[in-house]
Amino acid sequence: MCHITAFEIHQYQIDLSTTLPVAKQRIDHRVGLIVTVTLSDGQSSVAEVAPLSGIDIEGLPLQGFSQENLEQVTAALFDIQQQVMGEGVNKLALLTEQCSLASVQFGLSVLVAKLQQRLPIRQLEQHKIPLLYHGLSTSSIAEKLTPIADINTVKIKVAQTDMAEEIAFVHQILAYKPKLTLRLDANGGFTLDQAIDFLACIPKAQIDYIEEPCQQLSDNATVYQQLGIKYALDESLLQQPIDFTQLLEQQPGIGALILKPMLLGSLTRLQEIVTLAEQYGVRCILSSSLESDIGINDLALISQALTPDNPPGLDTLSAFSQKLISPDGSVDYSQLTPLEASTAL
Repeated sequence: MCHITAFEIHQYQIDLSTTLPVAKQRIDHRVGLIVTVTLSDGQSSVAEVAPLSGIDIEGLPLQGFSQENLEQVTAALFDIQQQVMGEGVNKLALLTEQCSLASVQFGLSVLVAKLQQRLPIRQLEQHKIPLLYHGLSTSSIAEKLTPIADINTVKIKVAQTDMAEEIAFVHQILAYKPKLTLRLDANGGFTLDQAIDFLACIPKAQIDYIEEPCQQLSDNATVYQQLGIKYALDESLLQQPIDFTQLLEQQPGIGALILKPMLLGSLTRLQEIVTLAEQYGVRCILSSSLESDIGINDLALISQALTPDNPPGLDTLSAFSQKLISPDGSVDYSQLTPLEASTAL
């Protein structure tokens, strides 16, 4: 039986060409880890472990996403490294499930799935869903919406700046293609009255759903009851522990669950959530946690396998100033810093 001969941990830090929104905060760089595992038969696979934590452009801690930080993740990976050397992939799978850190669970479960050939080998073409927000330049908007004939749905961040300006921005986007389907994302930024006022100014027929419309979770159902506009859950799914069965049974109007796998845990956990949601007729849409191109590629493959009818929300790479994957498909390790247990964070 093949055994693990190498378990390497590298760190990346990538500057962003434009700041990216993380709820109401913004970041100008992204830091994460790349784990490479090699087996005795020469097979090698990589995966990303990148908690959505750290600081924003104002030096404040990111709020409401990953519970763990990079230091904790790095320590956990070195602990696992010591235990899996010379062992089989099943040992890595067991330690992955036993780890309490969601990003480690997810990244290493992806590694295990790759080593066991349980993920699709290549990506199929998926519908592009551009991510737009007030403050983008006209040229950036035009670039994201090209070719407009191939784009049917866009995601727009709202409840971040002035309401009147954001309403005008939504109509600006609709001017490109009036029949666009809108996925709005408020990141829990509206009061109930603000959510109702905002949505009343947007063509209802174009709205697929609004993510996390209200500051108070209990107000989301009221928005649905008053306007008939469905809502999606994202950040509120990260509140631990959460009973998904109870959630789906007791909250009317849920149109979709937006799943950030890096923040939720292993592929097994992800599959359980998707299967349960399908039983209640609720879509699951995989979404990035601002991973590098390595992580984004893996999310595309996972979506292809788990949620093939629901294109994922992965339009976050355009702001990344570097790619970690070379044109030939291999990892460009020259962009990465190797970490050793004695010199780790």
